[in-house]
Amino acid sequence: MASETQAATAAEDSDLARFGRDLKQFNLTPLWERTTPQRPGGPCVPALWRYAELRPHLVTAARLITKRAAERRVLVLENPSLPGAGYATTTLYAGLQIILPGEIAPTHRHSQNALRLFVEGDGAYTAIDGERVTMRPGDFVVTPSWSWHDHGNLGTAPAVWLDGLDTPFAQFFGAIFREDHPEESQTLARPEGDAAARYGAGLLPIDGAGALPASPVLIYPYERTRAALTQLGRGDALHPAHGAKLRYANPTNGRHPFSTMAAFMQFLPSGFDGTRYRSTEGSVFIVVEGAGSVAIGDRHFAFAPHDVFVVPPWQGYCLSGASESVLFSYSDRHSEKIPDLVNAGLGKMPDSVA
Repeated sequence: MASETQAATAAEDSDLARFGRDLKQFNLTPLWERTTPQRPGGPCVPALWRYAELRPHLVTAARLITKRAAERRVLVLENPSLPGAGYATTTLYAGLQIILPGEIAPTHRHSQNALRLFVEGDGAYTAIDGERVTMRPGDFVVTPSWSWHDHGNLGTAPAVWLDGLDTPFAQFFGAIFREDHPEESQTLARPEGDAAARYGAGLLPIDGAGALPASPVLIYPYERTRAALTQLGRGDALHPAHGAKLRYANPTNGRHPFSTMAAFMQFLPSGFDGTRYRSTEGSVFIVVEGAGSVAIGDRHFAFAPHDVFVVPPWQGYCLSGASESVLFSYSDRHSEKIPDLVNAGLGKMPDSVA
């Protein structure tokens, strides 16, 4: 009896396997043969890039290729698990850009949203849709999708900043568009500080267009952000995992600066020993000041000023501050309510979700 049952099962398996093979000629595949794991997380691995090691390569790049030839002289930070992709995570791009004194990175625009976190230099600027803003270390700069933008360096030393883009989103949807401006530098239509005066003082224009999809505040000065974090860091209500952490907001709707990327700045007091935190967002961090360490999954990295590290989705991480530290980060956290609820509750869910 047992042998008859086994024979019948083998026949069924053979028929089922043959059926699965036959389906391929119709570009069909059985769902029950799926190989994609049904659990949170992804292929990205934790990674850290040390600025002390990267900066000499940026200087070499500046010597070997002109800004005109390169257009944007950038070293792309590529996740070790995504060779050839050019992405820090499956949803985020990160790169360090250098521009020498007197150089101009010509005007163009593209469908991807972009952000900058200025690292070093004095006298560098970016111009966005007719307004120029001067960038200083720690400043967070917003470049919305399809905005004309160019960069220049009026200072006497090289300028470096971190570029963050949502290129993987645009690529996934087949929506990467790009256009060069006919002029190297765009014509300035508004005085510097115009956007900050309209939107950055806790006020909104009475004749404004209402909620905008990306933040109209072109630059969030680090001086103001640092002062806010210092004030919060004096209190006793530090988050056990994040220390004092603030998110940048689009003042027209209170949401994240972009619909596809959130941005944050956080302060870790000296001696801070954070608890473990995880969520389904992938994040890129850059150290603005201070030193400490981060444990991501089973990896442990010490960090110093301007180092960049990646926390993949659903990998628990803990932050520690050897000295007072400030970290900027951006992630693929969405602005709507559902991801916020998910992030609030995921810490209690199992590692594998059916």
